[in-house]
Amino acid sequence: MFDSLSDRLGGVFDKLRGRGALKEQDVRDAMREVRIALLEADVALPVVRRFIDQVTEKAIGQSVLRSVTPGQQVVKIVNDALVEMLGGDTTPELDLNAAPPVVIMMVGLQGSGKTTSTAKISKFLKDKQGKKVMMASLDVNRPAAQEQLKVLGEQVGVATLPIIPGQQPTEIATRALQSAKLQAVDVLLLDTAGRLHVDQQLMDEMKAVSAISSPRETLLVVDSLTGQDAVNVAQSFSGEVDLTGVVLTRMDGDARGGAALSMRAVTGKPIKFAGTGEKPEAIEVFHPSRVANRILGMGDVVSLVEKAAESVQVEEAEALAKRMEQGKFDMNDLRMQLKQMQNMGGLGMLANMMPGMKKAKAAMAASNMDDKVLVRMDAIIGSMTPKERTNPALLNAKRKIRVAKGSGTQVQDINKLIKMHQEMSKAMKQIKKMGGLKGLAAMFGKGGLDGAMPGLGGQGRGPGAGGLPGLGGGGSQPDLSKFLKK
Repeated sequence: MFDSLSDRLGGVFDKLRGRGALKEQDVRDAMREVRIALLEADVALPVVRRFIDQVTEKAIGQSVLRSVTPGQQVVKIVNDALVEMLGGDTTPELDLNAAPPVVIMMVGLQGSGKTTSTAKISKFLKDKQGKKVMMASLDVNRPAAQEQLKVLGEQVGVATLPIIPGQQPTEIATRALQSAKLQAVDVLLLDTAGRLHVDQQLMDEMKAVSAISSPRETLLVVDSLTGQDAVNVAQSFSGEVDLTGVVLTRMDGDARGGAALSMRAVTGKPIKFAGTGEKPEAIEVFHPSRVANRILGMGDVVSLVEKAAESVQVEEAEALAKRMEQGKFDMNDLRMQLKQMQNMGGLGMLANMMPGMKKAKAAMAASNMDDKVLVRMDAIIGSMTPKERTNPALLNAKRKIRVAKGSGTQVQDINKLIKMHQEMSKAMKQIKKMGGLKGLAAMFGKGGLDGAMPGLGGQGRGPGAGGLPGLGGGGSQPDLSKFLKK
């Protein structure tokens, strides 16, 4: 979402970093470009003015202009201001500190992703916080709205209130509360009806439901792709209903990001969740500092590690670790790594979260390399026989032609994959020579791997910290950008 803004700001700060000393006019010129970048990103004008005034006042201070690295100081000031704009250092959490069932009321316009977000948050509370959750649809206007929530509930493993045709929202809310108490439910999510626009009937209905259910949280769901209109909607709702937070959907889209940057400043309500895809698990707690780091190209290693912990199967990781200890690495192991990269969001997501990967991401785009590369590589390995995956040396010319036809690729693509596998195998053997994983960990200091994560493109101090295998990292690791440029 923030790619365009991030690129613009990156260009501005590159100019500042390249200068040994800064004059006041240099800072003001840079802030003028930052102002244009924010306006082009569809950030609300009052928010832009307040932001620029705040940053300029601090950036032209003597402590910055006389600093050893004034350019870096300005970047830090902008980063701090971005964090403040997005909600501050603290990460907003759901207030569930009440006698169960704790009620969360979801509100918003029709088509904003309210029902899907209800299911995603339910899954999040069930899986991440171990809560017993129930959902209830109060939308009696939109055709099949209640059935949609029921289907989503089955997908995420969360109970939904049985549907009784003809009941009105207030009656459904009363029945949902009674049912939640009887079943000892921890959290009850109420998916209210939406409209195509803000009207009094919608507000009156929400107020009536709120009076009956006494929600601990009232979350407004807005579509980030609607730009500044999303901010206008949030203002309308916050004037009528006691909102406690915002859920931004479609944060993985190509919107310019202005809605996210303006929302907190305009409404005063924290962004608590961000929808990042269609899958039930594609929702993240909104961390202002992490989002600010991504915008400024500083990466988000914490989120990357968390995503890795969620995506990587422990059994598979342990099995791979044992094979690495033995210096073994076949096509099945490579396929496992490709699968894990896909589960973590693909190459684009990984590049966004890694510090200093802006230029690498641009190079990937220039060479038409995207997540389809991972799919094609998986297809090639899938077209091999079990023996060929275990022993790639069996792949002679005739077998390569068969694999190419089976995967819809060309023989040269098979050769590139084999070469990539060979280089990774060499890396595995080097790990064995170092004394296995323990020996490798020792090279990162007494703290083990806390200094950097091998294969995650961290800012490590030793071998293996250059990048993901196949992502063009340091050492002898292969460069994925040379693979399947189509």
